[in-house]
Amino acid sequence: MSSCKEILTSSVYRIRNPYIAFFRRHTGIQDEVDLKTHIIDVQREAVAPYACIRGFDFLHQTMSKLHIYDHILKRGSEGAILLDVGSCLGADVRKAVEDGFPAHNIIASDIKEAFSELGCKLFKSSFEPILFIPGDIFDPAFLSISQPARFVPESAIPDFQTLRSLNDLRGHVGIIHASKLFHLFDEQKQLELARALGGLLSCEPGSTICGTHSIALEKGIVHHTVLGIDISCFCHSRETWMSLWDGIVFKKGEVKVETTTSTVDVGGVTFRLLHWSVTRL
Repeated sequence: MSSCKEILTSSVYRIRNPYIAFFRRHTGIQDEVDLKTHIIDVQREAVAPYACIRGFDFLHQTMSKLHIYDHILKRGSEGAILLDVGSCLGADVRKAVEDGFPAHNIIASDIKEAFSELGCKLFKSSFEPILFIPGDIFDPAFLSISQPARFVPESAIPDFQTLRSLNDLRGHVGIIHASKLFHLFDEQKQLELARALGGLLSCEPGSTICGTHSIALEKGIVHHTVLGIDISCFCHSRETWMSLWDGIVFKKGEVKVETTTSTVDVGGVTFRLLHWSVTRL
C-alpha cells in the first residue's frame, strides 16, 4: 500500500517539455515513467522545508527563462565568471553549460554539500562537472557585506581549485544568478544578502545580478500553506525591489534594473513571481 507521503509526492510531480527533453539528454533515461520514478526517488532524498523541492520546482530551469539570458551567454563567451547562489541540484548551471557558457568559469553554491551530491545523482553523473562550494551565505567568513567595486581589483582571479569562500571573488564576478532564494529570508536578511552579492559583482559595464523570486503587490509578510507546510515570508513589491538595488545597494544611476512578472502554481497555491536583473552601467 502506498503511504500518504508517496501519494502526495506522486500527485504533485510535474515536468513539461522542454524540461523532459533536457532530463532525458542528461540522465539517459528515455522512458517517461522511468524518468518520473528516478526523479521522485531523488526528490525524496532531498527532504527540505522548501516548496521548490516538495513541489518539484527545482526541475524547472529559471535562469534560461530570464529576459537577460542571451546577455548572460554573451558574457560567458567573453570570459565572465558565473556564480549561481542557491544552486539547489544544479539544473540552471547545467542548462547554461549546454547552451555554451564555459563550465570552467561557473561556480555553484548552496548551504550543504548534499545538494551537489544529489545533483550528481539526479543527472546520473559520477562527478560534479561544475565547481560547487558549500557554505552559509550569512556567515561573514563565507560571504560578507562589502561596498560595490568601483575599480578593477588589484588581486588576480583566485584559483578555483583552492576557493573556499565567496569573499575571494569580490569584484571579479560578471554574472550572479540567485533564484528562489531571497524570499526565504526576512527583510533585513534580504538587504544584507543583496549588499553582499553587490560586493562580488565586477565593476565592468554589463556585469549583472539576476534572478526570480516571489513578490507581493505591496511589500510585507505573506502567508501560505503549501503541500502541508505553513509558509510565512517577507515579499518585496516590484517597486521596492527596484529601489533596493538602484539607490541602496548601488548608488542611484549606477545600475539599470529591469523586471517582468508572472505567476506559478505550487501545490494549488498561486505565487506572483518577479524576474529581475540589475546591470552595471
